[in-house]
Amino acid sequence: METKKKGFITTGAMAFMTAAAIISLRGLPMMAAEEMTMFFYIAFATIFFLIPAALVSAELGSAFAGQDGGVYRWVGAAFGKKWGFTAIWLQWIQNVVWYPTVLAFAAAAIAYGIGKPELANNGTFTGIFIIVFYWIATFIAFGGTKLLSKVTSWGFLVGTVLPGVIVIILGIVWMMMKKPLGFEELTAAETAVATVVDGKVSPRWLPNLSNINNLSYLSGIILLFAGVEVQAVHASEMENPKKQYPLAIFISSIIVFALFTFGSLAIAAVVPNSQLQLESGLMQALSTMLNAVNMKWAMYILAFCVAFGSLGGVLSWISGPSKGLLSTAKDGILPETLSKTTKSGAPKNMMLIQGFIVTILACLYFVMKDVSVAFFLLSALTVAVYIIMYLMMYMAAIVLRKSQPNLERPYKAPALPLLAGIGILAAIFALVLSFVPPSQLPIGNPASYIAIVAIGTVGFFIIPLIIAKVRKNKIINQ
Repeated sequence: METKKKGFITTGAMAFMTAAAIISLRGLPMMAAEEMTMFFYIAFATIFFLIPAALVSAELGSAFAGQDGGVYRWVGAAFGKKWGFTAIWLQWIQNVVWYPTVLAFAAAAIAYGIGKPELANNGTFTGIFIIVFYWIATFIAFGGTKLLSKVTSWGFLVGTVLPGVIVIILGIVWMMMKKPLGFEELTAAETAVATVVDGKVSPRWLPNLSNINNLSYLSGIILLFAGVEVQAVHASEMENPKKQYPLAIFISSIIVFALFTFGSLAIAAVVPNSQLQLESGLMQALSTMLNAVNMKWAMYILAFCVAFGSLGGVLSWISGPSKGLLSTAKDGILPETLSKTTKSGAPKNMMLIQGFIVTILACLYFVMKDVSVAFFLLSALTVAVYIIMYLMMYMAAIVLRKSQPNLERPYKAPALPLLAGIGILAAIFALVLSFVPPSQLPIGNPASYIAIVAIGTVGFFIIPLIIAKVRKNKIINQ
């Protein structure tokens, strides 16, 4: 979309940028697995997470528009550079944990694209795919090639928007053909999404609160709405951010809500809950629907489009968060060896460490019997780490309103204490749920699941504090 003549970002452009930063087709199967309760979960995530995060981060982004570092500067200004470093570290590490999940989704798409859908549930294939492609992407990023920006743009349009629209249209066609609806094939045993009324099994419209395990997917769904703070820093580039930014968020929320809701509903209509796979559910639905309209050939094209969208997303993010972390090097917090870059400016050593962590996480697919379990486990770990960063961001916004009331804020969030308070409560709720094993998956030993998420979360949180402790003579707390 175009910007105004004076260089201001238009409302429409900001809405599109925000939607593009959030929307990912990999989350559709997880939402579809919630059947009719998906409406509740998506509305919850939009109202209590997306909107507060967008408006609060917009105020912080506009206030520190002239400085790099994002949440490092925001949290650092409120609580000191040590905690600012911890916040940017958490934002970086959650992205590292996210890579295996998005690449697992790409692996499933490739499996369908080569006519071997059974490989989508093969842990060895998925793990090897993640490791091989990630390292290829890393070495490509070392060169700082301009190809990355093009892949990002085309990846979103060809690999996200196009397949998303197509799956919605095919879902409508499926219903018009009066085909069996997946959400009508529930059993009484599926208590998380089904209820029995007068002896008849019907989909639930509200979550089953009798067991907290039934709510586990909510944390993963909230993760799908995260990342809005990345675009919020551009709020000050709008001509009238006070009026335009909230409108842009409203428009982008409608876009996100529509694509997520109708896309998930289409998958739920085609694939019965008992057969739905979290990492390949979209491909399952597309394959079934295209076969029904005698367009099986299109499956191979769409599969590679979906994979291209996922891989493009990885390429676009692979160096960005690492560069954000490098802002801490200016204050001497990051060890000098980790601040080295390639000739093109790519954070070489940080990206190598990033790659080794991704490789270790990808090995989970080798040892876990169910690919969906590994997929959800990594998603839960990502949520736990990312949510802590959001909690720090919300608290920083509240503190800065009091400690620096005269700080110029081109955009000022309305009723910020209330807005941030809602965000904090929603974030805490999601954080707790990330440690709860889902009743919808064969987790096995719940204690092992909780231990992995807990150890990973605590470990990733402690690491930046240890680094700060070791290099305390370099840190100047504010």
